[in-house]
Amino acid sequence: MSTHAAARVAAPTRREQILKEAARLFAERGFHGVGVDEIGAAVGISGPGLYRHFPGKDAMLAELLVGISERLLAGGQLRVSESASGGSSPEALLDALIEGHIDFALDDRPLITLHDRELDRLRDTDRKQVRRLQREYVEVWVAVVRDLYPDLPEHEARATVHAVFGLLNSTPHLGRPGALPGRPDTAALLHRLARGAFAAAGS
Repeated sequence: MSTHAAARVAAPTRREQILKEAARLFAERGFHGVGVDEIGAAVGISGPGLYRHFPGKDAMLAELLVGISERLLAGGQLRVSESASGGSSPEALLDALIEGHIDFALDDRPLITLHDRELDRLRDTDRKQVRRLQREYVEVWVAVVRDLYPDLPEHEARATVHAVFGLLNSTPHLGRPGALPGRPDTAALLHRLARGAFAAAGS
């Protein structure tokens, strides 16, 4: 692939730019504290111009929260599929799941804040979809954890997965991005803590 072709593939679309800035602003100031004009200004278009991409802020919030739930589930399922085809060990698969979730926790911190604060603002159908996707994502992990720790009861495995998610999703509370250790060090620390939690549950 040429350099120009790679740049075209990597460049975010205007829609993706809008969503990224909306997530940042919603997380910083709250859903009701941000106007359409401010989101538009952040991406260099007029507020009314946003309506060519989204019917309103509610649609942006729904796409952000449903979208990240879909992405996490698809990523987890892909790792399981790759592990099955490649013959990876259950331990390696759990490591891959943890690494994938850490990438989300470090790179999409505003979405964690949005989920915690604004999930109840979604329409009932969107909120139910988010919850369904999250339950499916949890069950992907539960199956992998129980494969690695077969003596761990299912309900304890599920509780441990939720606890690890709480640990990994604590990144918005660890301080400003510049106050954290370097990304590799933070990722390694989170990984050790997650594996420690699973090992403690399975012992």
